[in-house]
Amino acid sequence: MSAPRIDYQAVFAVTPSPYLVLAPDLVVVEVNEAYLRATGRSREELIGHYLFEVHPDNPADPDADGVRNLDASLQRVLRTKKTDTMAVQKYDIPVSGRPGVFRAKWWSPMNTPVLGPDGEVRWIIHRVEDMTEFVLTRPLRPKPDAGREREAMEAELYTRARELQHLNEELREAHDRERRTALTLQEAMLHSPDLAGHREIAVRYMPAARSLNVCGDWYDVVDLSADTFTVAVGDVVGHGLEAAAVMGMLRSALSAAVRAISEPGRAMDVLSLYARTFEGALATTAAKAVVDTRHQRITYTSAGHPPPVLARPDGTVDLLDQATNPPLGLVIDHLPRPQATVSYTPGDTLVLYTDGLIERRDEDIDVGLRRLTDTLGRHTSLGPDHLADTLLSRLGVADGGGDDIALIVVRL
Repeated sequence: MSAPRIDYQAVFAVTPSPYLVLAPDLVVVEVNEAYLRATGRSREELIGHYLFEVHPDNPADPDADGVRNLDASLQRVLRTKKTDTMAVQKYDIPVSGRPGVFRAKWWSPMNTPVLGPDGEVRWIIHRVEDMTEFVLTRPLRPKPDAGREREAMEAELYTRARELQHLNEELREAHDRERRTALTLQEAMLHSPDLAGHREIAVRYMPAARSLNVCGDWYDVVDLSADTFTVAVGDVVGHGLEAAAVMGMLRSALSAAVRAISEPGRAMDVLSLYARTFEGALATTAAKAVVDTRHQRITYTSAGHPPPVLARPDGTVDLLDQATNPPLGLVIDHLPRPQATVSYTPGDTLVLYTDGLIERRDEDIDVGLRRLTDTLGRHTSLGPDHLADTLLSRLGVADGGGDDIALIVVRL
């Protein structure tokens, strides 16, 4: 039995909370009945009009800042593509049919972006809760000076709301500064000078949507000789600055090891021993491949990491899964890590990635792996940059996912 089709327009119309839908230029495109009741406006007065033309500040209130605060919130939504919750706002509304007359109102607003297929903001849902009754509610036991008491309470609540608004703005600014600092540090740690000489290599780096937006995944490209280079990806357990710091140490250690020891298995051994010296590095996964362009072969190894993928121009795809060992630092008895070699033909595509590209909470990781190989098989003729973007899009993480993602696409 198929599920009944839902009339979402009808559902929106009767939703009990007041909702307004805005285009990116802040023109009202839709409104529900609850919003019309809360504001006393008609659809004709709102739809098709610029938001702040129909909801201006009260000119009789010299302290009115509703337009400024709401516009700042909406611009944050357009810029960050994330929901923005505002503090309680005093935002008087015009009385319909009475030009110049405003009614005092307090609101609790939330602005939520609706993204289109291209990842850009298509609409903004502006939801408000009318807090006026709460603000103006008298005490249960009226007192002789109840009028003054209500005025005092109004002033106190309004002052507290403004203070909260200003505090929220200060916290956002502090968070933005900290995030910019963290991203600058991480960008420096991920700097790969040799990458600039490889037009046939595309990389993508997408932290999960969390806190400072920094992570413990990494990628690296290192030239070993005129006809040999190595590519690597890794994934430190956790997120945030601590994971990013561990990532920087491990990435640097592996980059140094592979310059001294060209065999990827032995280089990974060195990294595993190093990882055992500090707790934050344990259970890190990594994959490394050395590409020999003269002999057209790839030598690779994996420390508990999803297998690299080799795609042929005819659409066939091979998983490079013949040299896998446990994650870094987990092997107690030191045994040489395995490595395997596979030949390639010019025009083949090598892809290394971290599990954020393929892993989803509600499905087995093999499902995501098949999705990756199927996409590669259908689109292997694309150039590296276009293919990298296509993989992110077709695997549903073009705007980031629930986990960090590092991706390397190499046209051989």
